[in-house]
Amino acid sequence: MSECCGCGKVVDVARMQAKQRQVLVIVLIINLATFAMMALAAWRSHSSSLLSGSLDNLGDALTYVVSLAVVGASAQMKGRVALLKGFLILGAAIAVGVQIVWRLANPQIPLFESMGVAALLNLGANAVCLWLLTPYRSGDINMASAWECSRNDIYEGFAVILAALLVWVFGAGWPDLLIAAALLILFLRSATRVLRAAWKESRPNPARSQPLGPQHE
Repeated sequence: MSECCGCGKVVDVARMQAKQRQVLVIVLIINLATFAMMALAAWRSHSSSLLSGSLDNLGDALTYVVSLAVVGASAQMKGRVALLKGFLILGAAIAVGVQIVWRLANPQIPLFESMGVAALLNLGANAVCLWLLTPYRSGDINMASAWECSRNDIYEGFAVILAALLVWVFGAGWPDLLIAAALLILFLRSATRVLRAAWKESRPNPARSQPLGPQHE
């Protein structure tokens, strides 16, 4: 009887890990597609906020690749990989900061039509990703950090839509830069949260190696 119960647990874990891999593959493909779409739209519209979103999607795609690699790994290994995810988010923030500085030195009024269409398509795609990852938001650090990236994408999607509207209303480029700066702050905060949680998870936990129950001489 106990052996059957053990087999059931193994099957359940294997099924759960298979579902995690399937979800990560789907959101990986979506993020690669939205990165290409938004990068092209950012180039055509000269939008800093749109370029920020495309860089974020590329960083998310890399995050999902490493998430796939550690499905079923130990909690400590997942914590170490989550550190990499935190640094990827931080890298996206740095890239956003660099291109904001470049836009300040080379000001242009973005094409709000291209911004709006790309932002709406991106928001819809990111909403699908968040819906797929939400059941795993309270799971291990691996899936939780992937969900954190997807939630940021929703904020980013609304922010870029707002930027397109403000560019249209004011006929100026400063709203685009303002939203890009807000996204920079969002990425920095998210990177801090992921890195802090990952650092705790990746450190050896002596309690795991302590024997359970009272000790007898």
